Amino acid sequence: MARDPRFIRSRAIPGWMLPLAVAAVSVVALAPAASADGQGQYGRFTPGAPGVGDSYFPLEGNGGYDVRHYSLDLRYDPDYDQLDGTVTVTARATQNLSRFDLDLSGMDVDKVWVDHGQARYQRRGQELVITPRHGLRKGRTFTAVIRYGGVPQTIVGSPIVFGSPYGFLHTPDGAFVGGEPNGASTWFPVNDHPSDKATYDYTITVPKGLTAVANGRPAGHRSAVAGFSRRASKTPAEVFKWREDSPMASYLTTIDIGRWDVRQGRTPRGVPNYTAVDPELLAAQPDAVSFFYDTTSEVTDLWSKTFGEYAFGSTGAIADDARFNGQPLGFSLETQSKPVYSAVRSTGTIAHELAHQWYGDAVSPARWKDVWLNESFATWAAWYYTEVRGGRSVHDAARATYAARPFPDAAGRPYWSVLTADPQRDTMFNDRVYSGGGMMLQFLREKIGDDRFFTLLRTWYAQHKYGNARTEQFTALAQRVAGQDLSGFFKDWLYSPVKPEIPQG
Repeated sequence: MARDPRFIRSRAIPGWMLPLAVAAVSVVALAPAASADGQGQYGRFTPGAPGVGDSYFPLEGNGGYDVRHYSLDLRYDPDYDQLDGTVTVTARATQNLSRFDLDLSGMDVDKVWVDHGQARYQRRGQELVITPRHGLRKGRTFTAVIRYGGVPQTIVGSPIVFGSPYGFLHTPDGAFVGGEPNGASTWFPVNDHPSDKATYDYTITVPKGLTAVANGRPAGHRSAVAGFSRRASKTPAEVFKWREDSPMASYLTTIDIGRWDVRQGRTPRGVPNYTAVDPELLAAQPDAVSFFYDTTSEVTDLWSKTFGEYAFGSTGAIADDARFNGQPLGFSLETQSKPVYSAVRSTGTIAHELAHQWYGDAVSPARWKDVWLNESFATWAAWYYTEVRGGRSVHDAARATYAARPFPDAAGRPYWSVLTADPQRDTMFNDRVYSGGGMMLQFLREKIGDDRFFTLLRTWYAQHKYGNARTEQFTALAQRVAGQDLSGFFKDWLYSPVKPEIPQG
């Protein structure tokens, strides 16, 4: 993720936006509760936990099951900001389940089915609590189907992202979705934690004249006549299908709806490239489509040679004229397979977001405290991109950053006091997580040499691709690759709240 400080400011929450922490409670009265709450043939059936226990987001994610696939069938009507959907979750029970939760903030649930039988459900804050008619035995694959709708609420005023709005953002011609860290549950029911990756497919119906873009590769498009829940009659529509067949963390999901200039092709190394640009951006930069397409192709191939072959079926970009209350959004985000950009951004930003396809998307954090494994790597990569193109070296960029950060921290401007490897929730996107870790990686490069450093980056990617990883795994691997004790170095640069000395050799 990259955020432009010019647009990071606190904003008041409009009165019509209900706090996401508060959700209406609704219950469907169906058949009597499943007898699986008691002792059964396969042992006791118990509820899945309402969270995965992440220290930053205790209620994000859920216990008792592992999602394998999401199928999202969505209808979005920009004239009313109305999203209606049916989401099918295919999962495997990891315990004998009497009930389980999904994360869903706001929205209205209509009906829930589990394995074709209607299920009871309750709303408890952000939790959608589902009780099937019969217990789900450990190891069993099951499906949950949730029919729901409403106006997705944008998250605003959060200190986590410096007050910048994020999640589902309503644009003049559609929608722009950037959900890191916890915005996915504002628009679909999900096990909303990066530790539970799954594959996805999307069927998105929109009014005629609009296009829907999502993760992965296009899987079909047709014209139709469709009903939208807040319109009196059916209307001409377009139906777009997308599929992401590589495991994806929920915060990396996106749907982006509007009018687009699209360019498709392949990078010189053969990776499919789908680039979509809002025509509004062409007024200020007429070559914006070519700029995003060409830079994306160049950088994707560079990172493939540097870090290891690209992990996903396509690369690309989604560049929107995205605003909130008339003000431009200040961020770009590494949504899987094609980052989203809220305006025309620099080549360095594109290099940063595409580096996330390796570090953050293919290799995702096991816990949110490990987010530096995303942001520090992408920061270093953007510096390296400048170096490769003949600009300032990473050596100089790291030292300039170091010199620009005095210690102790200035009042109200925490930096060195934030621990890179455990920055705390409300400062998890503090600049030390970005440039502080970027400096650390460069000083590690200088300490162990280029050959070992790039071997480390490639090995880290290869070992954890399509999975999740922790800080302790990275530091252990670094010591093995380097063949030396780096514990003091990592203590200073990842866990110390003071400004370390630049290491010498």
